[in-house]
Amino acid sequence: MTEVPELRTERLLMRAFRYDDYERWAQLMSSPEVGAGLGKPEGLTPHEAWLDMAVLGGHWMVRGFGHWALEELETGELVGRTGLYYPPDWPGIEVGWTVARDHWGRGYAPEAARAACAWGHDRLGVDHILSLIHPDNAQSIRVAEKLGETLEGRHSTRGFDLLVYGVDLPLETAR
Repeated sequence: MTEVPELRTERLLMRAFRYDDYERWAQLMSSPEVGAGLGKPEGLTPHEAWLDMAVLGGHWMVRGFGHWALEELETGELVGRTGLYYPPDWPGIEVGWTVARDHWGRGYAPEAARAACAWGHDRLGVDHILSLIHPDNAQSIRVAEKLGETLEGRHSTRGFDLLVYGVDLPLETAR
């Protein structure tokens, strides 16, 4: 069994998802604005949110890396997820993020993504990271650009035509 390491950033604890995260995760993922960035403009159903948590946990078991739950250090509130993802139909290792709508604009996605990229570079030897983003997801495009990622092409999978942003690691720290 792969242990999910805990990481700390200035404002976040990055940790494994727990069963007691489910209700907050289902609420967070039910937002149409959050769902739109994931190709589900109506938001995720509670069952889909559960499946999402299970896939994220399973990715750690199968690949040895994955997404962390993002817990706000100040409040202990679950505010999103960030991490590394590489299923068989992806063109490379991706850094991805999802943040609760009521926490957008606070810089949590780039803060956590930088930590995930540093971990991937240091622990896995990842030297290039991608982000697959729906063309209409302006918020995620801005996050990718804050990380120094640039548009590298497109990738079609699971019925979606996605933009592929990428950057060499390690990331510059002064962005």
